[in-house]
Amino acid sequence: MNILILPEIQEGAIRRTSFELISYAVKLSSLNSGKVFGLAFGHSEEALLQEAAAFGLEELWHVNSIEASTDPKSAVKTTLKLAEEINASLILTTGSPEGKTIAAGVAARLNACYASGVTGLPVSINPFVVHRKFYSGKALETIDISSSIKVLSLAQNSFEIIENPKTLTIHSYSSTTVSENAFTILKKEHQKEALSLNEASIVVAGGRGMKGPENWPPLEELANLLGAATACSRPVSDEGWRPHHEHVGQTGKVIAPNLYIAIGISGAIQHLAGVSSSRMIIAINRDPEAPIFQSADYGIVGDAHEILPIIIEAVRRYRKN
Repeated sequence: MNILILPEIQEGAIRRTSFELISYAVKLSSLNSGKVFGLAFGHSEEALLQEAAAFGLEELWHVNSIEASTDPKSAVKTTLKLAEEINASLILTTGSPEGKTIAAGVAARLNACYASGVTGLPVSINPFVVHRKFYSGKALETIDISSSIKVLSLAQNSFEIIENPKTLTIHSYSSTTVSENAFTILKKEHQKEALSLNEASIVVAGGRGMKGPENWPPLEELANLLGAATACSRPVSDEGWRPHHEHVGQTGKVIAPNLYIAIGISGAIQHLAGVSSSRMIIAINRDPEAPIFQSADYGIVGDAHEILPIIIEAVRRYRKN
């Protein structure tokens, strides 16, 4: 089984979630004596692309001329072209919006079965059976994929990143461009984030319990000490306390960090839909009946403004030791 994976490039570098994708594909290929091939879209330098070699990727085709996020039709056509050339029977993307868009387009054109939110290695290869998340990660299902070519999107943080150094050969690849687009890009700006929410292993988030934007410095200080990204609930971004790109939840970003710290967040179902895949949730809220505690692994009942300085001091002492 030859596997074609689509690692993603962000600001010239391969995204951390793509290392998870590579590790998954390399492990899967070892179970069925297949080969793993990569296809990446977007501007990057060869030295940055070589980072993929540390996780076992040996061949990568790079399309410098288009970006999947702004030209998905061309990305789909190019993926189809390379998949045919390498005789891929499995096409694998990340669970990002770009990854799922390409996966769905490829599956439709190949009349192939598509499973998004895949959470681990197949239960069996023949028949090809996988587990996947659905209902915003609140439920799991087991599905049998019977088509000859299979298309999967891997759920974030569902497979460990495994270092497996190899020698990587990078090929320059020409895109199959689609001239007709439903929109024209007039301007493109990248949001400036100290640490991407989708890449962060630790996220510290605040809600209306923070009582105002002027009270955010201690939360940011804790995040800096932990090497974490900052996030917020929807009411906070709607009020303008924090930028909209920090909003996590069903209508914001869906994240799956190793640790999610919710400070002053009540835990509405829409918010929990965006963070329920976190490996561990710690909640701080003055209301002992707050719904967030039902989903939290650890909870602290109390005023966030009193508790945050204590946690910050404890982290500082721990780091000194």
